[in-house]
Amino acid sequence: MREFVSVIFSRRDTVALIGAGGAALVAPVAANAQNPAVIFDHGIVIERARQLSQQPFQPPSTELPKALSELSFDAFRAIRFRPEKAFFAKTKSDFRMQLFHRGFLYKGGVTVNLVRDGVPAPIPYDASLFDFGETKLQGRLPIDFGFAGLRLHYPLNKPTVVDELGVFLGASYFRVLGQGQHYGISARGISIGTGEAEPEEFPEFREFWVEEPRPGTGELVVHALLDGPSLTGAYRMVITPGGETTVAVGSTLFPRRDIAKLGVAPLTSMFFYGENDRAQYRGFRPEVHDSDGLLVYGANDEWTWRPLVNPEALRKTSFPDPAVRGFGLLQRDRLFEHYQDLEVRYDLRPSYWIEPQGKWGPGRVELVEIPTNNETFDNVVAYWVPDAQPKAGSMLRFSYVIRSLKLAERLTPKARAIHTFVTEARASGDPNPAPSHVRRFVVDFAGGELGYWLDDPKRVVTETSASTGKITAAYVVPNPEIDGFRLFLDHEIGQPNTEAVLRGTLKVGEETLTESWVFPWVRKE
Repeated sequence: MREFVSVIFSRRDTVALIGAGGAALVAPVAANAQNPAVIFDHGIVIERARQLSQQPFQPPSTELPKALSELSFDAFRAIRFRPEKAFFAKTKSDFRMQLFHRGFLYKGGVTVNLVRDGVPAPIPYDASLFDFGETKLQGRLPIDFGFAGLRLHYPLNKPTVVDELGVFLGASYFRVLGQGQHYGISARGISIGTGEAEPEEFPEFREFWVEEPRPGTGELVVHALLDGPSLTGAYRMVITPGGETTVAVGSTLFPRRDIAKLGVAPLTSMFFYGENDRAQYRGFRPEVHDSDGLLVYGANDEWTWRPLVNPEALRKTSFPDPAVRGFGLLQRDRLFEHYQDLEVRYDLRPSYWIEPQGKWGPGRVELVEIPTNNETFDNVVAYWVPDAQPKAGSMLRFSYVIRSLKLAERLTPKARAIHTFVTEARASGDPNPAPSHVRRFVVDFAGGELGYWLDDPKRVVTETSASTGKITAAYVVPNPEIDGFRLFLDHEIGQPNTEAVLRGTLKVGEETLTESWVFPWVRKE
């Protein structure tokens, strides 16, 4: 699985590229003398994907001139789109679009089409669109050379400043930002075989159609054609910028072959270390992560919070549900002093929340955590897996909304687990080390109705369970510093190299006051 991490690409490099400022797969649809009445709609992309699925997969050409194929990261970053040539700049829209040049890790070309008044036309390659820095190209590149991806801008934070809104770059990866957010987590179109023994497949967006935004509109529509060895797909994404930027995604998928595990609405993030996992702690920064937990909203109205970890071996965790209502990777801790990083600002990284639209049917939310010894690779993936395995020749449709959140408290009406600490289970002041097969877990719950019960704290009790081993102690005390309560849970595992999954909630009588806190731990030798 280290190979899986390296295939994704270096996230630190990619974030820096995003912050800095191919040949057509099929013939473009455009109005012309022979075909004057063609009007673009999403059905055209769906039909492209359907037809493409009936043909053998052909990987895109990655041949580049030597000056581009051997670019260093810094040299590639220095190739910048000229902002004065941004698309939509001459319209009355607030949106702007720039393009990424091919090179470095991004060798395959994608076609980017502009749709104006219903008529699509591919953007021809033109070297004058870019400032190449110190990179020197010999000769001219063809007009169908394509691009690596696209970047969107919008006045997110100030009406007079055009900020970066989002990017589509690399395989089917894309990112969007809301007000006051910095790049961190990524979304992507689909995942296939994530976390399995066989190498993961990374289908790619091969062609885009971007509708020219109308004056005064607050949304931008992007269509994309997906292609990979196992399936093709058509995506329609409506991007609405704001305090919580949203992406309304409609996808139509056509499997070329049976797919053992399909990951719908995948999210990719990074967790190096945090308050609950100090194994990799180094330097002066108390925590280093883009996301600190997975939140799942189930059909039974239960909210489940699973803090992230950096495991010693790849770990998969499943949350089965007949009709999941939502899931997401969240950056719940927003205090700068918990990170102390002035450069990358982990405290400002967005949370992504997935809201399924329509009926997805039974399946599971799956979390994959991959061990890493540095912060430069995404090592956390979350997605939804349908129980019914996709079959070759079928058609699948999934619609959902991605919300890019800074503060995610509004998601759940119940109290939230805001801190998780893991320590030795021994009495205060006891100098003797606790046995390795016993651990104490300290969980702070805040929000919801917990503040009300601080005047009658004895009525707040905990309900806990463990998948293996035994809970030797579990009790609750008021925590007025957070206007909530603190749960202490001691757990013992008898057999070495055994994993236990712990669960805890706070209740008053039969009423559940909090989301369900779920956490794994492994007893070592």
